[in-house]
Amino acid sequence: MKIGMNIPSMVPGMTRDDVLAWCKGIDEGPYSSLAVGERINFPNHAAMVTLSVAAAVTERVPIMSYVLIMPMHNEVNRAKELATIDIISNGRLCLGVGAGAREEDYQAVGAVFGKRRLSQLEEQIATMKRVWAGEMVVEGPLRPVEPAPLQPGGPEILVASLSEPAIKHVSRWADGLAGFSFAPSIDEINQAFDRARASWKEAGREKPPRLVTSFWFALGGDARSQLDNYLTRYLNFFGEGVAEKLAKTVSCDSPQGLRDMLRRIEDTGADEVSLVPTTRDVSELDRVGDVLGSL
Repeated sequence: MKIGMNIPSMVPGMTRDDVLAWCKGIDEGPYSSLAVGERINFPNHAAMVTLSVAAAVTERVPIMSYVLIMPMHNEVNRAKELATIDIISNGRLCLGVGAGAREEDYQAVGAVFGKRRLSQLEEQIATMKRVWAGEMVVEGPLRPVEPAPLQPGGPEILVASLSEPAIKHVSRWADGLAGFSFAPSIDEINQAFDRARASWKEAGREKPPRLVTSFWFALGGDARSQLDNYLTRYLNFFGEGVAEKLAKTVSCDSPQGLRDMLRRIEDTGADEVSLVPTTRDVSELDRVGDVLGSL
């Protein structure tokens, strides 16, 4: 099982030096991917800009969006941006996408938070693949939208879907899952992976789904308070009392806890875990590196 790492872009106050240190630390460390998430109505840096920076300042590590909320954006413009990132990264881009659950982010950009967001996502991905193939996707322009991504046909596409209907929906066209588990919960991860394997098989897919999951963690002397403060802020759209209760369910706040959880997730058959740090302190990479060295 591979172990990737998110940039802590959801931690307020990330500076230029912080972003560069995390990019270089992940690239030079024992990590299988560098991931960036997306929010709009939150004090994080813009996901596409951060992905571009990561693509430019790293050399080795795959660059992953985890995840981009596609229905908030124009798919042709996003296809061009992602193709550019794939070129800058020398073909290291992996595309994690989702429909999103925060209506406030949709409202902030004037997008419709509709009931058919997953179907809209499927249509957008189909259009993006046509763009990447050099097809004309609308009438009128004199030439197709370019450049093409470096990876033929475009990057691998993972989808943040966990429910049974959603997984069945995406099994027709996605390459795998970009899951997330709050606690994390082994039962929840197993259930999602089992659904994906079955759905991919039912859809007649020759290649099994790539199974990726993710969770929050904290290490160091103030790990518990770090987790609680981060999650109470990040989950505040649930309401103050609910956010605090949810924060208490997140359990990976020690090296031994992280080590045990990674071993248990490996037993689920996960291909990769993308860890989500809750501090901008880049020394967290060294602490995780020590854990990985003991696995």
